[in-house]
Amino acid sequence: MKRLCRLCGVSRAGFYAWQRRGTSARSKQDLRLLERIREIFGRSHRTYGSPRVQRELASQGVRVSRRRVERLMRAAGLRGRLARVYRTNAKLHVHYQQHPNLLWQAVARQVDRIWVGDVTYIRVGRAWRFLAMVMDQYSRRVLGWSLAGVRSTRLTRAALDHAIRHRRPRAGLIFHSDRGTEYLGSGFSDRLRARGIRQSTTRGGCPADNAHAESFFHSMKADRLHGVTFEDDKALRGSIAGYVRYYNHQRLHSALGYCSPVAYERQAA
Repeated sequence: MKRLCRLCGVSRAGFYAWQRRGTSARSKQDLRLLERIREIFGRSHRTYGSPRVQRELASQGVRVSRRRVERLMRAAGLRGRLARVYRTNAKLHVHYQQHPNLLWQAVARQVDRIWVGDVTYIRVGRAWRFLAMVMDQYSRRVLGWSLAGVRSTRLTRAALDHAIRHRRPRAGLIFHSDRGTEYLGSGFSDRLRARGIRQSTTRGGCPADNAHAESFFHSMKADRLHGVTFEDDKALRGSIAGYVRYYNHQRLHSALGYCSPVAYERQAA
């Protein structure tokens, strides 16, 4: 022990005094806090970073700084997952410019005023499946989705119809998407007109104009799909359905004051 103390640059008396003191109160608090952090992190499917964990702790009545949460998570190797989203380029056609970007003149101040839609693709076995979704821009709640092996107006129309059955919006609703043919083809545009829905599209080459939809797909792939292999459509559908429920009812959204979309709608009602 004398040699070890000498190597560490401490005296034997100092070492034994430190040993007798035992674990400090602060360290005990950290251990108890880390247990709660692990529980929250696990419930989020290992996706929450320190900001959301800190907010979840606050909702449980635990007052703690984000810096302390970050320190404990880093020491325990708890790190939220991130994934890069790969998407195909939207097909652009000059005559599709008849659909302006209405979001430059409109801001959603309540539910069912502006919906946004987008399409991404996910690998199943050796094939690709296309996922279309519809989201309420105000609350970020996913209202409808559909999955198919072909990217077409039939795919996007199915997601739209799902959302309409769920919400039954009044005429005048704005639907915003990119300029892909699956949204600007007659099979989809005619359905919007029949429902009294105004169509809005992004500017050419500006995917950021549909940032809310892009953000959802990024979260879904990072939280649930990244690194997961799906052998068939049934497994993929089950995973998507489970994530949509989790996203709508539980996942804390920083843009909503760290509320879930459903909780945010209830507060605004």
